[in-house]
Amino acid sequence: MLQLPHFTCCFLLLLLPLITCSNSKLTTVYDVLRAHGLPMGLLPKGVVDFEVDDAGRFTAHLDQACNAKFESELHYDRNVSGTLSFGRIGSLSGISAQELFLWFPVKGIRIDVPSSGIIYFDVGVVYKQFSLSLFETPPDCTAASGSFEAIGTVSKSKSGKLRSKLNYELGGRYFG
Repeated sequence: MLQLPHFTCCFLLLLLPLITCSNSKLTTVYDVLRAHGLPMGLLPKGVVDFEVDDAGRFTAHLDQACNAKFESELHYDRNVSGTLSFGRIGSLSGISAQELFLWFPVKGIRIDVPSSGIIYFDVGVVYKQFSLSLFETPPDCTAASGSFEAIGTVSKSKSGKLRSKLNYELGGRYFG
C-alpha cells in the first residue's frame, strides 16, 4: 500500500513542469498589458507572437502592418517593441499617430492617474491625450497600404526639433 502514494507523488512531480509550462503559454500580450496597469486595446487584434523579458522589454509581432481608428488614426508596424513598467511604455517603436496629414512616431505611452480616465501618447512634439475608455478592447486593424512609408512621417530627430521650436515659440513654457 505504501507504493501507491509514493507512485502518485512521483507522477504528480513529473507532471508539475508540464502544467506550469502550459499555464505560461496561456498568457497573452493583452494579459501582460493588464498586469502592468495598461489597457488591452493599446495593441490591435492580430498579434501572432510576443516576447517579454524580466526587465519589461517586449516585442509584439503582428500578422501585418495595419491601421486602427480611435479619435485619430494609429499605424502599427509588423513589429512593435518597447519597455513596460507599471502604467507606462517607454522606448516605444512601431506605432505612429496621425495628426492632420502627418504621421508622428509614438515614443511612449503613460497613464498618470488611472482614475483620471486619461492616457497620454508622447509623439515627440506634444503629448496627445485620449480617453482611456477608447483602449478597453483590442481594436480591429485594417491592412496598411504600401504608401504609408511615403506619406509624411516625421522622424524622431525632426520631432525633437519641432518640440524645441514649439517650446521656444511658446516662451519656454512646457505643456506636457
